[in-house]
Amino acid sequence: MTNSILLVAGGLVLLALGGELLVRGAVGMAARLGISPLLAGLTIVGFGTSMPELATSVQAAMAGSPGIALGNVVGSNIANILLVLGVSALILPLAVNPASFKRDSIAMGAAALLATGAVMLGVIGMVPGAILFCGLVGYIWWAYKSESAAHDDESHRHEAEAEDRPVPPDTGPVVLGGLIIAGLATAIFGAGLLVDGAVVLASAAGVSQSVIGLTVVAIGTSLPELIACVIAVIRRHGDVALGNVVGSNIYNLCGILGLTAIIHPIEVPAEIARIDVWVMLGVTALLIVQLRSGWRLSRVEGALLVALYCGYCAFLALR
Repeated sequence: MTNSILLVAGGLVLLALGGELLVRGAVGMAARLGISPLLAGLTIVGFGTSMPELATSVQAAMAGSPGIALGNVVGSNIANILLVLGVSALILPLAVNPASFKRDSIAMGAAALLATGAVMLGVIGMVPGAILFCGLVGYIWWAYKSESAAHDDESHRHEAEAEDRPVPPDTGPVVLGGLIIAGLATAIFGAGLLVDGAVVLASAAGVSQSVIGLTVVAIGTSLPELIACVIAVIRRHGDVALGNVVGSNIYNLCGILGLTAIIHPIEVPAEIARIDVWVMLGVTALLIVQLRSGWRLSRVEGALLVALYCGYCAFLALR
Protein backbone atom coordinates (compact mmCIF):
# COMPACT_ATOMS: atom_id res chain seq x y z
CA MET A 1 0.00 0.00 0.00
CA THR A 2 2.81 2.42 0.92
CA ASN A 3 4.65 1.74 -2.33
CA SER A 4 1.52 2.38 -4.37
CA ILE A 5 0.89 5.67 -2.59
CA LEU A 6 4.49 6.73 -3.29
CA LEU A 7 4.09 5.79 -6.95
CA VAL A 8 0.89 7.82 -7.21
CA ALA A 9 2.45 10.82 -5.45
CA GLY A 10 5.61 10.67 -7.52
CA GLY A 11 3.62 10.31 -10.72
CA LEU A 12 1.51 13.36 -9.91
CA VAL A 13 4.59 15.49 -9.18
CA LEU A 14 6.23 14.45 -12.46
CA LEU A 15 3.01 15.09 -14.39
CA ALA A 16 2.75 18.62 -13.01
CA LEU A 17 6.43 19.30 -13.73
CA GLY A 18 6.23 17.85 -17.23
CA GLY A 19 3.14 19.88 -18.08
CA GLU A 20 4.78 23.11 -16.94
CA LEU A 21 7.99 22.45 -18.88
CA LEU A 22 5.97 21.63 -21.99
CA VAL A 23 3.84 24.76 -21.75
CA ARG A 24 6.78 27.09 -21.18
CA GLY A 25 8.77 25.60 -24.04
CA ALA A 26 5.81 25.62 -26.43
CA VAL A 27 4.73 29.16 -25.51
CA GLY A 28 8.29 30.39 -26.00
CA MET A 29 8.50 28.63 -29.38
CA ALA A 30 5.14 30.14 -30.39
CA ALA A 31 6.43 33.62 -29.56
CA ARG A 32 9.54 33.04 -31.70
CA LEU A 33 7.30 31.91 -34.58
CA GLY A 34 5.09 34.99 -34.28
CA ILE A 35 1.95 33.18 -33.05
CA SER A 36 -0.38 35.59 -31.25
CA PRO A 37 -0.76 35.31 -27.44
CA LEU A 38 -4.53 34.79 -27.93
CA LEU A 39 -4.06 31.76 -30.19
CA ALA A 40 -1.24 30.46 -27.97
CA GLY A 41 -3.47 30.75 -24.90
CA LEU A 42 -6.37 28.94 -26.58
CA THR A 43 -4.30 26.11 -28.05
CA ILE A 44 -0.81 25.66 -26.61
CA VAL A 45 -1.65 26.51 -23.01
CA GLY A 46 -4.92 24.58 -23.24
CA PHE A 47 -3.27 21.42 -24.52
CA GLY A 48 -0.20 21.83 -22.33
CA THR A 49 -2.12 22.16 -19.08
CA SER A 50 -4.22 19.13 -20.11
CA MET A 51 -1.11 17.02 -20.72
CA PRO A 52 -1.27 15.32 -17.26
CA GLU A 53 -4.80 14.08 -17.97
CA LEU A 54 -3.92 13.05 -21.54
CA ALA A 55 -0.76 11.16 -20.60
CA THR A 56 -2.56 9.40 -17.75
CA SER A 57 -5.61 8.37 -19.77
CA VAL A 58 -3.56 7.15 -22.76
CA GLN A 59 -1.20 5.14 -20.54
CA ALA A 60 -4.14 3.63 -18.63
CA ALA A 61 -6.03 2.70 -21.82
CA MET A 62 -2.95 1.07 -23.34
CA ALA A 63 -2.25 -0.78 -20.07
CA GLY A 64 -5.73 -2.32 -20.09
CA SER A 65 -7.13 -0.13 -17.29
CA PRO A 66 -10.16 1.58 -18.86
CA GLY A 67 -11.62 2.39 -15.45
CA ILE A 68 -8.65 4.65 -14.75
CA ALA A 69 -8.58 6.07 -18.30
CA LEU A 70 -12.27 7.04 -18.36
CA GLY A 71 -12.59 7.65 -14.62
CA ASN A 72 -9.79 10.21 -14.84
CA VAL A 73 -11.73 12.27 -17.42
CA VAL A 74 -15.19 11.95 -15.88
CA GLY A 75 -13.90 12.36 -12.32
CA SER A 76 -11.77 15.40 -13.24
CA ASN A 77 -14.81 17.19 -14.67
CA ILE A 78 -16.88 16.41 -11.59
CA ALA A 79 -14.04 17.57 -9.33
CA ASN A 80 -13.49 20.74 -11.38
CA ILE A 81 -17.11 21.82 -11.01
CA LEU A 82 -17.93 20.68 -7.48
CA LEU A 83 -14.59 20.94 -5.70
CA VAL A 84 -12.48 23.49 -7.60
CA LEU A 85 -15.25 25.99 -8.33
CA GLY A 86 -16.90 25.32 -4.97
CA VAL A 87 -13.72 26.12 -3.03
CA SER A 88 -13.06 29.15 -5.25
CA ALA A 89 -16.55 30.55 -4.63
CA LEU A 90 -16.17 30.02 -0.89
CA ILE A 91 -13.09 32.25 -0.97
CA LEU A 92 -14.65 34.88 -3.24
CA PRO A 93 -18.03 34.92 -5.02
CA LEU A 94 -17.45 34.50 -8.74
CA ALA A 95 -18.94 37.02 -11.17
CA VAL A 96 -19.69 35.82 -14.70
CA ASN A 97 -19.12 37.61 -17.99
CA PRO A 98 -22.48 36.91 -19.74
CA ALA A 99 -21.19 37.41 -23.29
CA SER A 100 -18.35 34.89 -23.08
CA PHE A 101 -20.12 32.40 -20.81
CA LYS A 102 -23.08 32.10 -23.18
CA ARG A 103 -20.67 30.70 -25.76
CA ASP A 104 -18.66 28.57 -23.35
CA SER A 105 -21.74 27.18 -21.58
CA ILE A 106 -23.05 25.96 -24.96
CA ALA A 107 -19.66 24.37 -25.71
CA MET A 108 -19.37 22.77 -22.26
CA GLY A 109 -22.92 21.42 -22.37
CA ALA A 110 -22.45 20.08 -25.90
CA ALA A 111 -19.15 18.42 -24.90
CA ALA A 112 -20.83 16.74 -21.92
CA LEU A 113 -23.67 15.45 -24.12
CA LEU A 114 -21.26 14.18 -26.79
CA ALA A 115 -19.12 12.40 -24.18
CA THR A 116 -22.19 10.84 -22.55
CA GLY A 117 -23.33 9.56 -25.94
CA ALA A 118 -19.87 8.09 -26.56
CA VAL A 119 -19.92 6.35 -23.17
CA MET A 120 -23.33 4.83 -23.94
CA LEU A 121 -21.78 3.05 -26.94
CA GLY A 122 -19.99 0.70 -24.55
CA VAL A 123 -16.67 1.01 -26.39
CA ILE A 124 -15.29 4.43 -27.34
CA GLY A 125 -13.33 3.81 -30.50
CA MET A 126 -11.63 5.84 -33.19
CA VAL A 127 -14.79 7.27 -34.83
CA PRO A 128 -16.43 8.68 -31.67
CA GLY A 129 -12.98 9.80 -30.53
CA ALA A 130 -12.49 11.70 -33.79
CA ILE A 131 -15.93 13.30 -33.44
CA LEU A 132 -15.07 14.47 -29.93
CA PHE A 133 -11.72 15.87 -31.05
CA CYS A 134 -13.31 17.66 -34.00
CA GLY A 135 -15.68 19.24 -31.48
CA LEU A 136 -12.67 20.68 -29.65
CA VAL A 137 -11.18 22.02 -32.89
CA GLY A 138 -14.53 23.65 -33.67
CA TYR A 139 -14.69 25.23 -30.22
CA ILE A 140 -11.14 26.64 -30.51
CA TRP A 141 -11.94 28.11 -33.94
CA TRP A 142 -15.21 29.62 -32.63
CA ALA A 143 -13.53 31.10 -29.55
CA TYR A 144 -10.59 32.49 -31.54
CA LYS A 145 -12.79 34.14 -34.17
CA SER A 146 -15.17 35.70 -31.64
CA GLU A 147 -12.46 36.84 -29.22
CA SER A 148 -10.12 38.24 -31.86
CA ALA A 149 -13.02 40.24 -33.33
CA ALA A 150 -14.33 41.57 -30.02
CA HIS A 151 -11.03 41.60 -28.07
CA ASP A 152 -13.07 41.31 -24.89
CA ASP A 153 -12.21 40.27 -21.33
CA GLU A 154 -12.10 36.62 -22.35
CA SER A 155 -9.50 37.31 -25.04
CA HIS A 156 -7.40 39.21 -22.49
CA ARG A 157 -7.62 36.19 -20.18
CA HIS A 158 -6.32 33.81 -22.84
CA GLU A 159 -3.52 36.21 -23.76
CA ALA A 160 -2.57 36.47 -20.08
CA GLU A 161 -2.44 32.66 -19.80
CA ALA A 162 0.30 32.61 -22.41
CA GLU A 163 2.12 35.67 -21.10
CA ASP A 164 2.12 34.29 -17.53
CA ARG A 165 4.56 31.58 -18.63
CA PRO A 166 7.49 33.64 -19.91
CA VAL A 167 10.92 32.41 -20.91
CA PRO A 168 13.99 34.65 -21.23
CA PRO A 169 13.71 36.58 -24.51
CA ASP A 170 17.11 35.38 -25.72
CA THR A 171 16.26 31.69 -25.28
CA GLY A 172 17.04 29.89 -28.54
CA PRO A 173 14.92 27.32 -30.37
CA VAL A 174 17.23 24.48 -29.34
CA VAL A 175 16.65 25.17 -25.64
CA LEU A 176 12.92 25.65 -26.21
CA GLY A 177 12.77 22.39 -28.13
CA GLY A 178 14.61 20.72 -25.26
CA LEU A 179 12.01 22.03 -22.81
CA ILE A 180 9.21 20.61 -24.95
CA ILE A 181 10.88 17.18 -25.25
CA ALA A 182 11.76 17.12 -21.54
CA GLY A 183 8.19 18.08 -20.62
CA LEU A 184 6.70 15.33 -22.77
CA ALA A 185 9.12 12.72 -21.47
CA THR A 186 8.56 13.72 -17.84
CA ALA A 187 4.77 13.69 -18.25
CA ILE A 188 4.77 10.29 -19.95
CA PHE A 189 7.05 8.77 -17.29
CA GLY A 190 4.98 10.33 -14.50
CA ALA A 191 1.77 8.99 -16.04
CA GLY A 192 3.27 5.50 -16.07
CA LEU A 193 4.09 5.73 -12.37
CA LEU A 194 0.61 7.10 -11.60
CA VAL A 195 -1.20 4.35 -13.50
CA ASP A 196 0.95 1.59 -11.99
CA GLY A 197 0.40 2.98 -8.50
CA ALA A 198 -3.33 3.41 -9.05
CA VAL A 199 -3.75 -0.20 -10.20
CA VAL A 200 -1.91 -1.53 -7.14
CA LEU A 201 -3.79 0.88 -4.84
CA ALA A 202 -7.16 -0.27 -6.16
CA SER A 203 -6.22 -3.90 -5.53
CA ALA A 204 -4.87 -3.18 -2.05
CA ALA A 205 -7.90 -1.08 -1.06
CA GLY A 206 -10.34 -3.66 -2.40
CA VAL A 207 -12.11 -1.22 -4.74
CA SER A 208 -12.48 -1.07 -8.50
CA GLN A 209 -10.04 0.75 -10.73
CA SER A 210 -12.94 3.01 -11.77
CA VAL A 211 -13.31 4.27 -8.19
CA ILE A 212 -9.58 5.01 -7.97
CA GLY A 213 -9.72 6.74 -11.36
CA LEU A 214 -12.73 8.83 -10.32
CA THR A 215 -11.16 9.91 -7.02
CA VAL A 216 -7.40 9.63 -6.44
CA VAL A 217 -6.32 10.00 -10.07
CA ALA A 218 -8.97 12.58 -10.98
CA ILE A 219 -8.33 14.77 -7.94
CA GLY A 220 -4.58 14.49 -8.45
CA THR A 221 -4.70 15.59 -12.08
CA SER A 222 -7.13 18.39 -11.12
CA LEU A 223 -4.79 19.81 -8.47
CA PRO A 224 -3.15 22.28 -10.93
CA GLU A 225 -6.61 23.73 -11.70
CA LEU A 226 -7.40 23.99 -7.98
CA ILE A 227 -4.15 25.79 -7.20
CA ALA A 228 -4.49 28.11 -10.21
CA CYS A 229 -8.10 28.97 -9.35
CA VAL A 230 -7.39 29.64 -5.67
CA ILE A 231 -4.52 31.96 -6.64
CA ALA A 232 -6.79 33.70 -9.15
CA VAL A 233 -9.57 34.38 -6.64
CA ILE A 234 -7.10 35.56 -4.00
CA ARG A 235 -5.96 38.08 -6.61
CA ARG A 236 -9.68 38.89 -7.15
CA HIS A 237 -9.70 37.49 -10.68
CA GLY A 238 -12.80 35.33 -10.38
CA ASP A 239 -13.34 35.31 -14.16
CA VAL A 240 -9.96 33.60 -14.57
CA ALA A 241 -10.96 30.85 -12.12
CA LEU A 242 -14.25 30.23 -13.90
CA GLY A 243 -12.61 30.32 -17.34
CA ASN A 244 -9.95 27.82 -16.22
CA VAL A 245 -12.56 25.30 -15.10
CA VAL A 246 -14.88 25.66 -18.10
CA GLY A 247 -11.97 25.45 -20.54
CA SER A 248 -10.46 22.48 -18.72
CA ASN A 249 -13.75 20.58 -18.83
CA ILE A 250 -14.16 21.14 -22.57
CA TYR A 251 -10.57 20.01 -23.19
CA ASN A 252 -11.02 16.96 -20.96
CA LEU A 253 -14.14 15.67 -22.70
CA CYS A 254 -13.31 16.52 -26.31
CA GLY A 255 -9.51 16.59 -26.35
CA ILE A 256 -8.40 14.07 -23.72
CA LEU A 257 -11.18 11.52 -24.19
CA GLY A 258 -11.16 12.01 -27.95
CA LEU A 259 -7.40 11.62 -28.43
CA THR A 260 -7.23 8.67 -26.03
CA ALA A 261 -9.96 6.84 -27.96
CA ILE A 262 -8.21 7.58 -31.27
CA ILE A 263 -4.94 6.14 -29.91
CA HIS A 264 -6.56 3.15 -28.16
CA PRO A 265 -10.23 2.08 -27.82
CA ILE A 266 -11.70 2.45 -24.34
CA GLU A 267 -14.01 -0.26 -23.03
CA VAL A 268 -16.47 1.58 -20.81
CA PRO A 269 -16.80 0.10 -17.30
CA ALA A 270 -20.45 -0.65 -16.53
CA GLU A 271 -20.46 1.33 -13.27
CA ILE A 272 -19.28 4.54 -15.00
CA ALA A 273 -21.91 4.16 -17.74
CA ARG A 274 -24.61 3.44 -15.18
CA ILE A 275 -23.87 6.20 -12.64
CA ASP A 276 -20.84 8.45 -12.94
CA VAL A 277 -21.25 9.83 -16.44
CA TRP A 278 -24.78 10.89 -15.47
CA VAL A 279 -23.40 12.56 -12.34
CA MET A 280 -21.00 14.47 -14.59
CA LEU A 281 -23.82 15.47 -16.94
CA GLY A 282 -25.97 16.52 -13.98
CA VAL A 283 -23.37 18.71 -12.29
CA THR A 284 -22.54 20.32 -15.66
CA ALA A 285 -26.21 21.21 -16.10
CA LEU A 286 -26.37 22.43 -12.49
CA LEU A 287 -23.42 24.76 -13.02
CA ILE A 288 -24.86 26.19 -16.24
CA VAL A 289 -28.23 26.85 -14.55
CA GLN A 290 -26.57 28.36 -11.47
CA LEU A 291 -24.41 30.75 -13.46
CA ARG A 292 -26.95 31.78 -16.07
CA SER A 293 -29.64 32.44 -13.44
CA GLY A 294 -27.82 35.30 -11.73
CA TRP A 295 -24.46 35.50 -13.57
CA ARG A 296 -22.79 34.89 -10.23
CA LEU A 297 -21.65 31.99 -8.06
CA SER A 298 -22.18 32.95 -4.42
CA ARG A 299 -20.51 31.56 -1.30
CA VAL A 300 -23.70 29.66 -0.43
CA GLU A 301 -23.72 28.05 -3.86
CA GLY A 302 -20.02 27.29 -3.49
CA ALA A 303 -20.70 25.55 -0.17
CA LEU A 304 -23.45 23.53 -1.85
CA LEU A 305 -21.04 22.39 -4.57
CA VAL A 306 -18.40 21.30 -2.04
CA ALA A 307 -21.05 19.47 0.02
CA LEU A 308 -22.24 17.66 -3.10
CA TYR A 309 -18.67 16.60 -3.87
CA CYS A 310 -18.17 15.26 -0.34
CA GLY A 311 -21.42 13.31 -0.71
CA TYR A 312 -20.32 11.92 -4.07
CA CYS A 313 -16.95 10.77 -2.68
CA ALA A 314 -18.72 9.13 0.27
CA PHE A 315 -21.00 7.33 -2.17
CA LEU A 316 -17.99 6.08 -4.14
CA ALA A 317 -16.30 4.86 -0.97
CA LEU A 318 -19.35 2.78 -0.07
CA ARG A 319 -20.12 1.25 -3.46
